[in-house]
Amino acid sequence: MPSPFPGMNPYLEHPDLWSEVHNRLVVALADSLAVPLRPRYYVAIEKRTYFSTPEESILVGIPDVSILSKTASSPQVSQLEATATLPFQKPLRVTVPMMEEVRESYLEIRELKTGAVITTIEVLSPKNKRAGDGREAYLRKRYQVLASYTHLVEIDLLRAGTPMPLVGLDTKTDYRILVSRSTERPVAQLYAFNLQQPIPVFPLPLHPGDTEPQVDLKLLLDGVYNRAGFDLRIDYSQPPQPPLSEAEQAWANTLLAPLLNQ
Repeated sequence: MPSPFPGMNPYLEHPDLWSEVHNRLVVALADSLAVPLRPRYYVAIEKRTYFSTPEESILVGIPDVSILSKTASSPQVSQLEATATLPFQKPLRVTVPMMEEVRESYLEIRELKTGAVITTIEVLSPKNKRAGDGREAYLRKRYQVLASYTHLVEIDLLRAGTPMPLVGLDTKTDYRILVSRSTERPVAQLYAFNLQQPIPVFPLPLHPGDTEPQVDLKLLLDGVYNRAGFDLRIDYSQPPQPPLSEAEQAWANTLLAPLLNQ
């Protein structure tokens, strides 16, 4: 069953689902491009690994402690006597912040003969779009690609968070697909669209003169939606996360009415 939305399905952005959506979409992209790119290119699935600190600081409660110097005027009390006067206390249960290992998949289009990376395809994750280790790790990789001869395709299907930096863009949209050709930088093509609009089809940049495959993300997302059984797993009676505006939710409710009335 296809997604009920004409473009991006906002329910797929839920934090509990996005990791699976991301991984399945990366694989679907790789599979869809494998045949059109033959015999000159091939698609490699790569992983970026980094350690992330907790998103929010966890404070461990410590009682106030007074440090008395040897010159203090208060009477000297032995450590044993002081301890004996303290009431017995049970230990508190606390949580210690732990470093989290994060692995993010992305695609590289490589030239078969040389192994050179021609195009990098990135599907952004929530950690890429909020301050912290994930964004810093991605931005380092992004700047490296933009300073090289490699094309960059950056797919942002998440409404939440801070978009990747661009110069001279005043209009805010829900979703963005950036196609940055190494031969045209710093100029790039931005496919910007909102929830109620279809997802634009875009060309995959390759060597000049080579036939560039057209990438249909909506078709790929519908395939992911079907194979993962999201139509059975998503509760459309609840609002999506992150929430929509009142007008957007009313529009979404109209699309979802046939499903909810079954």
